[in-house]
Amino acid sequence: MAQMLVRNIDDDIAERFKAKAKAEGKSAEQAMRELMTRSVEKSIDERLSALDAIRATTVGKPIVDPVAVIRADRDKDHGDH
Repeated sequence: MAQMLVRNIDDDIAERFKAKAKAEGKSAEQAMRELMTRSVEKSIDERLSALDAIRATTVGKPIVDPVAVIRADRDKDHGDH
């Protein structure tokens, strides 16, 4: 895993960040990892675009009825006994 060093953080900001992390039951390091992760998550537009791409691969394909699949599997199991 990578490591990063951030220099020249205002002392007050650093102390407030540490206090907030502690209040949330986290280390400052863990809180910073979570903050960085959230900051690079895909935007809503990117997520919707990915969903549209998935949807495009399923257009015109039959929808499987999960209840029918479970019943058929259950009936198959009972036929063996």
